[in-house]
Amino acid sequence: MAAIRLDHLETFALIVRCGGFRAAAAERGVSSSVMSQTMGALEQALGIRLLNRTTRSIAVTEAGERLLERLRPALDDIRLALVELDQLREKPSGTLRINAPAPAVDHVLCPLAFAFMEAHPDVKVEIISDAAIIDIVEQGFDAGVRFGQHLAQDMIAVPLGQPLRYAIVASPGYLSSHGRPETPSDLIKHNCIRRRYPGGTLATWAFEKAGEAVEIAPEGRLTLSSAHGELQAAIAGQGIAHVLEDYAEAAIEDGTLVELLADWSPKLPSWFLYYPNRRHNSAAMRAFLEFVRRSAR
Repeated sequence: MAAIRLDHLETFALIVRCGGFRAAAAERGVSSSVMSQTMGALEQALGIRLLNRTTRSIAVTEAGERLLERLRPALDDIRLALVELDQLREKPSGTLRINAPAPAVDHVLCPLAFAFMEAHPDVKVEIISDAAIIDIVEQGFDAGVRFGQHLAQDMIAVPLGQPLRYAIVASPGYLSSHGRPETPSDLIKHNCIRRRYPGGTLATWAFEKAGEAVEIAPEGRLTLSSAHGELQAAIAGQGIAHVLEDYAEAAIEDGTLVELLADWSPKLPSWFLYYPNRRHNSAAMRAFLEFVRRSAR
């Protein structure tokens, strides 16, 4: 067997993690042809095919799966060794990769990241907006942001921002034509703007007042997948929307939207920044965690 280069093995694992040559090339900052040539050289050196390729997708062969089973822990150990070396640096540097849902990115994470980058000019920050629940370690992220109930037990969580609250909103024009709901059950008679999550499920709307909890599955003609879209639809008079208060606050204040059922909207826990407790953090990550804690005081 010809000599095997470690960076070629890392490239193979990256292509599989990213789901294709193009995405892996974009993350590495090279062309797709470079990634393809690297894989060709690795397979030639090993004398066996690791990936089956088509013009649109890749599939890992049995040999590739067996190699990945051994390769992933080994690469993690190498990355950990490099992270431990990075701890010796006094000045935070390198890249922080954070995965978070769009509302957390828009209203909490981006403002924090901008201020942090100003304080630490040698640190790069990459924020990926994603509502799906993922394994941040497997996907190569330093940290993630989610609600507390969505965190794995082996994660350390730090509160991020203030408690949250959903607002039920509609335009004055819609309310003049369809009337104003006075209780959550009244929403069943209205055209509600529904939200579909990445996994395919539809969001339910939860309410609480004087110890009474109500949850409804809204009905309506329009279904969207983002808070920005829901807000624009409500402003356009398409129906009643259910969005985090931060999105609707300005429109409520200027009268573009009217808040409904405010006394039925409970406070929710804040977002949480979470990261694995089995990994030593880089100097950049330690600096960011300290920055988050100071900002919460």
